[in-house]
Amino acid sequence: MLQSLKLGLYNFIHPNSVGVILRKPKFQVLASVNFTIMGSKNRPFSRLSAVAKSNEPMSVAVEKGVSKENGDKEILVEDMETVEKMTVPQLRVKLRSLGIPSRGTKQELVASLTTFLNSKLNDVGNGAVAREDQVSSDKSLGVADNTSKRKARKVSSNQSDVAASEVSSTRQTKKRVKKDNTKDTSVDIIVKQAEITQELSAESNDIKGKKTVRAKRKVSAATASAHIEVSEGVDISVNQDEPWTIFAHKKPKDGWIVYNPKTMRPPPLSKDTKHVKLLSWNVNGLRALLKLKNLLIQQLADREDFDVLCLQETKLQDKDVEAIKESLSGYENSFWTCSVAKLGYSGTAIISRIKPLSVRYGLGIPDHDTEGRLVTVEFDNFYLLCGYVPNSGDGLRRLTYRITEWDPSLSNYMKELEKSKPVVLTGDLNCAHEEIDIYNPAGNKRSAGFTDEERQSFETNFLNKGFVDTFRKQHPGVVGYTYWGYRHGGRKTNKGWRLDYFLVSEHIADNVHDSYILPDVDGSDHSPIGLILKL
Repeated sequence: MLQSLKLGLYNFIHPNSVGVILRKPKFQVLASVNFTIMGSKNRPFSRLSAVAKSNEPMSVAVEKGVSKENGDKEILVEDMETVEKMTVPQLRVKLRSLGIPSRGTKQELVASLTTFLNSKLNDVGNGAVAREDQVSSDKSLGVADNTSKRKARKVSSNQSDVAASEVSSTRQTKKRVKKDNTKDTSVDIIVKQAEITQELSAESNDIKGKKTVRAKRKVSAATASAHIEVSEGVDISVNQDEPWTIFAHKKPKDGWIVYNPKTMRPPPLSKDTKHVKLLSWNVNGLRALLKLKNLLIQQLADREDFDVLCLQETKLQDKDVEAIKESLSGYENSFWTCSVAKLGYSGTAIISRIKPLSVRYGLGIPDHDTEGRLVTVEFDNFYLLCGYVPNSGDGLRRLTYRITEWDPSLSNYMKELEKSKPVVLTGDLNCAHEEIDIYNPAGNKRSAGFTDEERQSFETNFLNKGFVDTFRKQHPGVVGYTYWGYRHGGRKTNKGWRLDYFLVSEHIADNVHDSYILPDVDGSDHSPIGLILKL
């Protein structure tokens, strides 16, 4: 028995590629999955007697004599019995050759391969497999155009296309289980060649029960079924066009849902309801943004029809401001402050179609006003502050300055203004206040923007002083981000932070009609946020 298990890797057969059409919103992707059938030295492909000699190049090996369903069933059953005897390396090779992810423990690998064979066994039992006597190895499959809306051409029964069963998977890591509905993705496999009887070979490499190979990364799966991953070059995410709807939070609580402006924004106010529409955006460099062909500030104005736009991190110098002003038609009132401590750094601005009553720059404290971090305008009904709070920086070198000097000074300034009118503070406040505001809270405990000190300072100096986080008030259990780092492509996977806010005086909080995020607007590592305030 042991001798029969020591099977070599012989008689490699390379059939034609298998076309895999991945069902995605709006377009299809055709991937190619090549697989190799391994034969055994001691147990050759006896059922493939009609195949040419093993040293001949072959396109497809199909035994004409094996045409009955009972014979195919018997072969697949024997294959399934062989799976348990395969080693981890052999399982990985086989799964990779079939286009199935090959990471995980031996039990998981066996389960994945067994699932695949079960699907084939079911197809055989149902008479779903149509066989061809000969298929050329040079015959290629048509590739569907991603942008085409043409329906896939129907293939006649004579062409023997095979519609295989759908497979889905949910991937969960051992360190942290991710419950993500977007991981369950169906794929339809169309095989434009004969089904090939697969003989699985295995060799026992275990010595006294000790495994010779350990998986570098163990993956525990709730469902051990085959799937194709983005990391393998095929993106099958159902959220590809709206990545902000991916629930990527690593430690979600019951009841949390992901933010989707299409479904969560209230109906527009009636025309006779007096209100003001404010937008705020950290543009991460305004000159670069204005050079983009498809995302000019003017285009954003045309689309959103805002009354006031607040900008942070403009990175302009005083000499650049006049040229920028000329490109903003329809918004004649604009007020800019630039960093003089470090040129081309920081900078804030307020651009308005409403002429303000007064304008102030900075906090009025020289130590805080050299980096262009604050502009204040006064309107009839409220003060509007556009702020860019200092980042604590690498190594948290500015943490002490931020929590002991800047935050208290800004808070006191706001409370002083509030004595005469309500206050609205907006901008990049560089703090993810709660765990719901950051996708990976456990991994960022000492990261700038999520330290306990910054979060406590945010609460002490602003929320406890009577200023309301309007987005969180409107959406108490909603995961919505405004910032995604460039380094790891966070926007595509929705691994973000909520750093941008509209804080308002408590007694006008109920006048907020909508506090929202515009995650579909790119051009920066931040997205714009908006506030509609009834007057």
